[in-house]
Amino acid sequence: MQQESAQFASATLSVNDFCLWAGIGRTALYAELKSGRLAAKKLGRRTIIVRSEAERWLASLPPQRRN
Repeated sequence: MQQESAQFASATLSVNDFCLWAGIGRTALYAELKSGRLAAKKLGRRTIIVRSEAERWLASLPPQRRN
């Protein structure tokens, strides 16, 4: 039963988990959501980000420019 829970838990990220995963703060996350560059879902009162959407968002970021 715990393996099933782990599978489902890894499919989505909470706001706090996403911020830790992406290395950004909550304000930056909510700015990305507001701009439409990142999509989230509501589950009751919770905001969740589907992992595939999180990975798509990360891949869409521009590469670092070399100076």
